[in-house]
Amino acid sequence: MSNYELRCRECGRTWGNQPRSICDDCFSPLEVAYDYDALKASVSRERISQRPPNMWRYSELLPLPQNFTPRLPVGFTPLFQAPQLAARLSGTAAGRNLYIKNDAVCLPTLSFKDRVVAVALSQARAFGFDTVSCSSTGNLANAVAAHAAREGLKAWIFIPSDLEPAKILGTNVFGAKVVRIAGNYDQVNRLCSQIADEHRWGFVNVNLRPYYAEGSKTVGFEIAEQLGWRLPDNIVCPMAGGSLITKIKKAFDELIKLGLVEPKEVKFFGAQATGCSPISTAVKTGSSEIEPQKPNTIARSLAIGNPADGHYAIRTIKGSGGWSEDISDPEVIDAIRLLAETEGIFTETAGGVTVGTAGKLYRQDRILPEETTVLCVTGNGLKTTDVLAGVYPTERPIAPKLTEFEAYLQQTLDVEEVPGAIAATEQVESIGA
Repeated sequence: MSNYELRCRECGRTWGNQPRSICDDCFSPLEVAYDYDALKASVSRERISQRPPNMWRYSELLPLPQNFTPRLPVGFTPLFQAPQLAARLSGTAAGRNLYIKNDAVCLPTLSFKDRVVAVALSQARAFGFDTVSCSSTGNLANAVAAHAAREGLKAWIFIPSDLEPAKILGTNVFGAKVVRIAGNYDQVNRLCSQIADEHRWGFVNVNLRPYYAEGSKTVGFEIAEQLGWRLPDNIVCPMAGGSLITKIKKAFDELIKLGLVEPKEVKFFGAQATGCSPISTAVKTGSSEIEPQKPNTIARSLAIGNPADGHYAIRTIKGSGGWSEDISDPEVIDAIRLLAETEGIFTETAGGVTVGTAGKLYRQDRILPEETTVLCVTGNGLKTTDVLAGVYPTERPIAPKLTEFEAYLQQTLDVEEVPGAIAATEQVESIGA
């Protein structure tokens, strides 16, 4: 007998375990609920620490079928101190309190979506699906295609037609059937909901959504463990559908309930791109409701104008005393460059949104330099190289001669000494000003 079941987030009705995401009584979303009293006897820091370094070390706190055997070492990505970035964002030398949770190196497809898909597909097979599917802004498409290949499942992936070429290629290569839709993500998602009613397929973000979303909790579990089983003061998290920020909060709450960490109030800060910021707009205007927006941003992985978990993201942010901000497309590019140049981490546009938003929060004194703050970087920059097209000039090749190099070196030094040349670096520096 499992220690989890589906429960309505509003009316509380339980639904056992089945591929569904909506309560028939009140039409509210379902989520996974656990028997925490039963779990207390089986979960401890010591047991967790003895397991392999991947997300499956927290298996009791995930909705996994009985006798499930994982086939990929997903998760347990690095948590880096970021002192140079901290100095640029906060304007102080107190830089050892800022951390980067770097899911840009998550296996197998270099984004945090590998976590959620790993959990969803564990249930897909248990429910008897031989075909899995999703609507996606890119990273989820990659993850579903790769995990399906590993599990021997067929995959159908539905995407907006304007996704980054690298993400489309990163789905095709795994043998998935890719269906490009002439519309935005919200239109693609509505179509997938209709298809899910007609075909017995496991849609990870439709009928498998409650299980899928639980995979995001492992980001929170890892942050706490990597900080020495303590919670940070602040989390800055990118928001698309709004699920990740709510599940990190749920992870921290579960760790407290099970006595694995000391109780602590953590502030949650949401990050969005100005061209698609329905959650951020609601928080800043004091609304508890989402006003859908038509996406218009280079941060395509966050381009969800009507976020499914937007209401709960707002509740998480406001309830924690946090805040939400958004940044423009040029600021996104500046932040990508800043993170790379200060900490050697190449993030995609969503990570640029997170870093740029953190800079705003420091300048607004919503985050203080002495506080322990974690920025969630959720995807790899190799997936969105197109946004940097034209940012860096193509250097003129020189002959393989020392005299040629010495002349080139002198020319470079001369240019750097010209005051006007400093303007070339000011764009990157401005985000930490």
